[in-house]
Amino acid sequence: MSKQAAPSLAHIDVTALKGVGKQLAEKLARLHIINLQDLLFHLPSRYLDRTKITPIGGLQPGQNAVVQGIIKASDVVYGRRRSLMCRLQDGTGTLTLRFYHFSGSQKAKLAPGSHVRCYGEARRGSSGLEMYHPEYEFYDEQSQLVLPDSLTPVYPVGEGITQSRLRGLIAQLLPQVNEQNVPELLPSGKGSSVSLADALKYLHQPPTNADVDQLMERQHPYQQRLAFEELLAHNLSLLRVRQKIQATQAPALPANDLSQQKFLDSLSFSPTEAQQRVIHEISTDMAKGVPMLRLVQGDVGSGKTLVAAAAALQAIANGFQVALMAPTEILAEQHRQNFSQWFEPLGITVGQLNGKQKASERKTQLAATLSGENQLVIGTHALFQDGVEFADLGLAIIDEQHRFGVHQRMALRAKGHSKDNDSDQARPHQLVMTATPIPRTLAMSAYADLDISIIDELPPGRSPVTTVLIANERRQQVIDRVRAACGEGRQAYWVCTLIEESEALEAQAAEVTANELQQQLSQLKVGLIHGRLKAAEKEEIMSQFKAGQLQVLVATTVIEVGVDVPNASLMIIENPERLGLAQLHQLRGRVGRGSIASHCVLLYGQPLSEYGRARLSAMRETSDGFKIAERDLELRGPGEVLGTKQTGEMQFKLADLQRDANLIKSIRRSAQDIAEHHPHLQEPIIQRWLGQAEEYAQV
Repeated sequence: MSKQAAPSLAHIDVTALKGVGKQLAEKLARLHIINLQDLLFHLPSRYLDRTKITPIGGLQPGQNAVVQGIIKASDVVYGRRRSLMCRLQDGTGTLTLRFYHFSGSQKAKLAPGSHVRCYGEARRGSSGLEMYHPEYEFYDEQSQLVLPDSLTPVYPVGEGITQSRLRGLIAQLLPQVNEQNVPELLPSGKGSSVSLADALKYLHQPPTNADVDQLMERQHPYQQRLAFEELLAHNLSLLRVRQKIQATQAPALPANDLSQQKFLDSLSFSPTEAQQRVIHEISTDMAKGVPMLRLVQGDVGSGKTLVAAAAALQAIANGFQVALMAPTEILAEQHRQNFSQWFEPLGITVGQLNGKQKASERKTQLAATLSGENQLVIGTHALFQDGVEFADLGLAIIDEQHRFGVHQRMALRAKGHSKDNDSDQARPHQLVMTATPIPRTLAMSAYADLDISIIDELPPGRSPVTTVLIANERRQQVIDRVRAACGEGRQAYWVCTLIEESEALEAQAAEVTANELQQQLSQLKVGLIHGRLKAAEKEEIMSQFKAGQLQVLVATTVIEVGVDVPNASLMIIENPERLGLAQLHQLRGRVGRGSIASHCVLLYGQPLSEYGRARLSAMRETSDGFKIAERDLELRGPGEVLGTKQTGEMQFKLADLQRDANLIKSIRRSAQDIAEHHPHLQEPIIQRWLGQAEEYAQV
């Protein structure tokens, strides 16, 4: 590996480039471009081939191409929208250039007789082939414009920065790029035979003989070389978070066999081997004097709550408090009921904090939490708000990890200093849980700061759920099926979904469905639950459903996580094609929670696309959440699988967690090697790829 030479591009401000003043520098900063290295690593998202002129007569619909010719006619036409239409001819055919947004000077310049070269996508239009708002420039027959000799890169841009301005700045920078000011940072043997500087220059200005398909798919060896280093930077960043946290102290909380045995003896069932294994992994972590950072993955109904209870008991038996944070008030309330049922007979006080509490109740709970009277505090995001203080927080449990961002996890962890130890160095142990199975390669990269435990076994007595696909035209048959199931003493969910993420519209759709079902199932009691109801109303309806006072519960996806009604054996999901597989799997997990044979009906709308059918077929073929997650990743990509809150903090310039999954194992080994044997390389690699964006990973 070559030694770092000075000055590196990382140490030269972007204002060193000609034409970059204070104003432009501020606009570039919004794209996280502060120095010349940031600019060099602002990589193209795709490429355009402008190296040759295509005869208009040879254009195909959907083709991006460069054409040139003479404008024969130019008119403002009035249809549904006013537009400027210019007829361009080159001797082989005629093409319409259409502009919906244009100025008077633009209209005057695009006059008949003008020689124009333009670039855009040919589409079928009312006048034949058309280009909408193409890029264009004028030329005369004496001085022909020179065509570019490399593919044209398209960059991510921001407000006030055009493609041409960005291309110009990078073209100005590239001649200065060499192996001295863009040093290799990977230990020898970890990169490729081509130098990093040459790979970057190639990707900013690919030659005309470059493999365009490879570049478009981001499978070119030079792109893979850079994707490796980018994923490595993210991995190192998360490892550094872990190192910082584990450099701090945490209370050593050894297992208390007596209290744990007392708890397990009080249960009406025995934990599975998988639960026992994960409980042991957590217990071992908590006995150490460094903060535990562990993610527990378990499929729907695998018994994560019991694992969390065992961990909470270990902390409480050592005289420390536990905070359990859930994403919704319904789930927080269910946790409160479960933990109260388990813990109160053991003399443990369970408190609750949520955003809908009355001021007097909240004040009481805050005081009980500060004094230590509340040994376990369960709540929603209200737990990490200012004003919530613990006496001695020893363990933070976060349920449904993907619903919370990194910042929220850290805010709860910061509650760890105690009244006896005001040091910010004291951190609680942290256990995060998800019932959304995440493919292993994705989890290894997205959660590199966490150890991962998997509960891969369902408790005995759980009945498999049979899934069927039924078109909406057979809706009446489905309603009859609900009537028959409820007539046998069972209960049913009917879930309404909407494309729009609007609680108001979802609630309205659910109300219409509830009224329709109540009319058709007049002998049954139909309940309705949606996100616009008050917390107390939701709790009342859920308690009525759990008690069997309601036979049918019409709901929006608010019931996706955590609700447990063993007698519910039938679930109808309307328009399932609008949801991701992981979400459908979560919803399906609300039934089959007892020993009764259970069914899930996916009531889809016609026409169903091939893509939609492939997704829904995956639901019918397997009930294994991890297999479904792999299929979801394959069909939708990592952004959707992980959820926006998480991936919003993992924006990649070039890498793709799904496409580059084959690199992950090697990257993890490299990250560990660098952290242990080349720690001086961590900071430069992270800064090169994450720059200012690494702030999200700070403790």
